[in-house]
Amino acid sequence: MSYQQFAYLYDELMKDAPYDEWVRFVKDILQKYQVEGGPRPRLLDVACGTGELSVRFATDGFQVTGVDLSEDMLAVAQAKAEESGVRIPFFQQNMAEMEGPGNFDVIGIFCDSLNYLETEAEVIATFSNVQQQLNDGGIFVVDVHSLYKINEGFINQTFALNEEKVSYIWNSFPGEAPNSVEHELSFFVLDERLGKYDRFDELHYQRTYPVQQYETWLLEAGFEVLEVCADFEHTQPKPSSERIFFVARKNK
Repeated sequence: MSYQQFAYLYDELMKDAPYDEWVRFVKDILQKYQVEGGPRPRLLDVACGTGELSVRFATDGFQVTGVDLSEDMLAVAQAKAEESGVRIPFFQQNMAEMEGPGNFDVIGIFCDSLNYLETEAEVIATFSNVQQQLNDGGIFVVDVHSLYKINEGFINQTFALNEEKVSYIWNSFPGEAPNSVEHELSFFVLDERLGKYDRFDELHYQRTYPVQQYETWLLEAGFEVLEVCADFEHTQPKPSSERIFFVARKNK
């Protein structure tokens, strides 16, 4: 599969994602906690994927840098940035091994990307790496799937899309670790030149942890946890909340 095809499938899967809500949420947080970053705060978009959020932040005035594990995703992200007329440096890095010059005012791991890490050690390493990349007093925003979302919203569920150019069947099964899920996706993409559908299969793994565990890891990494909220609202998570947000500040 070419990177264009894979990116197309990814964007199709994520086409209903509330990207603008992430931008609004971050802007609200920076204003609420009076983060010093000047008129153009420096933002690191970790696990930026095909650049949908990176471009939105850049067009909204942020100085954006993007990192992702996938070279193919980054190629598409770069093309999107150029098409949108914004300059975004992109780097291929694993968030659990991330390094660089730092000096960011805000770092985000959005779209439940943290849940793709398979082990506790990788999450701990990621939080440590983020802390090292932030300015003193800088803000870290990360959202994850809740225990409810993994166990009730995904496991043993089937999702499907049937459209003219692309269709998919998405089955989710329990993973081996507690509060983990394996997603098996089969895409059927129309080859307009040949008039037939090509099939592409993907396997994705996600794992989450209790809220208190994330808070403990953030504290141990040198953060002050400012806020734990849910579903883009500044309210306490409920048992049925699906997306949990953590807002943390690097200790000065």
